[in-house]
Amino acid sequence: MKKLETDVVVIAAGLSGLAAAAAAAENGARVIAFEKNNTVGGAANMGMGPLGIGTKHQKNMMVDIDVERAFKMFMEYTHWRVDANLVKRYFENAGDTISWLEDMGVEFAGAFKYFPKSEQTWHIVAVNGGIGRNGGAIMTKAIMDFARENGAEFYLETPVQKVLKDGSGKICGVIARGPDGADIEVSCKAAIICTGGAGDNPDMIRERTGYTFREDIFSFAIPGLKGDGIRMATELGAATTDMAMEMMYILPNCDMGAASIPAVFMQPNLLVNQFGQRFIDEEQMQNTTFTGNAISIQKGRVAFSILDSSILRGYRKNGPDVVNFVHRPDTVADFDDIATEYITNGNPDIYKAETVEELAGMLGINPAALSETVNSYNEMCKSHDTQFYKHRRYMKPIVKAPFYAGRFRPGAYGTLGGIKINTNAEVLDGDWNKIPGLYAAGTDTCTIYGDSYMFLLPGNTMGYCINTGRFAGESAAEYALDNQGS
Repeated sequence: MKKLETDVVVIAAGLSGLAAAAAAAENGARVIAFEKNNTVGGAANMGMGPLGIGTKHQKNMMVDIDVERAFKMFMEYTHWRVDANLVKRYFENAGDTISWLEDMGVEFAGAFKYFPKSEQTWHIVAVNGGIGRNGGAIMTKAIMDFARENGAEFYLETPVQKVLKDGSGKICGVIARGPDGADIEVSCKAAIICTGGAGDNPDMIRERTGYTFREDIFSFAIPGLKGDGIRMATELGAATTDMAMEMMYILPNCDMGAASIPAVFMQPNLLVNQFGQRFIDEEQMQNTTFTGNAISIQKGRVAFSILDSSILRGYRKNGPDVVNFVHRPDTVADFDDIATEYITNGNPDIYKAETVEELAGMLGINPAALSETVNSYNEMCKSHDTQFYKHRRYMKPIVKAPFYAGRFRPGAYGTLGGIKINTNAEVLDGDWNKIPGLYAAGTDTCTIYGDSYMFLLPGNTMGYCINTGRFAGESAAEYALDNQGS
């Protein structure tokens, strides 16, 4: 068996693991990072940027948000059922972390909202000098390069199998498995778990959250996110936390296709459940977490967005009513052609009919019930929404054929939580005592949102991953260097 020796082992090199490796190496520790995939960055490579508070970008854009206001917003949102000290430390460091990334060469296009009701905290990584998809990949490469410059070593396609304790209960090493199938034993003083949750583990999702993958939750299953770190921490006696899904809503068979389809159906038009009843102020559809929550408590966890030809004509002429950074096509002129193609090919998310009653039959809704809802909604469009008080500008009647419907299901970006940590990212045991030398960061630990992701402060998950990774790396380096020779 090959044997290695280091100060700190980082288990997985996604965003939190990269930040941990960079911070530990920067603080003088010898670092080895193991990653099961053939590239680093994980889910963050598909992201666009982290949360920042009090940054120069916000000041230059005259954004009025500081740590105090963000903290108060956050704690009120979560009803204080989260670790307030961890949230406070995260927010206090979020601005400095943006500067830390810039010192590595990461450029930001500015600070932005995700949707109109959110705050301007999302620091989007510049792509070719502007805004583009997947800026996260640029950022993760910069962090890895910085970590390597400070001496960190990376082993790809080499998953950690087990974390080892010595007779006194301290972390003393890990067992990893190389690409050739041979085990590698590494002696170390500290280990940092950063394995990214369990988004690719349907059994753990069902056991810990109650959702059944691809039946009533259509979440992104990033390959390799099996909950390995949560399992290893539990084996070491770590306290477990609640696990949640980072909720959103989705047209499962359309989301990766033409941008005009989700962009149109996510507009704040009439949204009904299987009974043909409204159940939400559709203006809230811009907040994917709120809408995913609302859909998840409906019968069958399904909802239908309904619009007519006159609404669609308005979108073709003037653009959608609400845009965000993910669904923002330059035009929706191709909507009808794409919808027709999808319907012809049997896509179960898109429907088109000449009457409301015909549409109801396609959706499995009682035609009389849907007609009653549409008629009531159309009457409210003449004055105001007396049911849920939706803003007048979004009250658009359903009157002109053909009529369209999109079938939404709950989705999620991945799992959140599983391992209990303190504000230094130290893993705690069942009595909430520190497990000496064991640290964790990122979505394996992320329980700061309570039951709902805080989308009003966008960039939160990437921000949490980077900042807790820094906390873990700094703490682990200090611990390892203090315990050399012991």
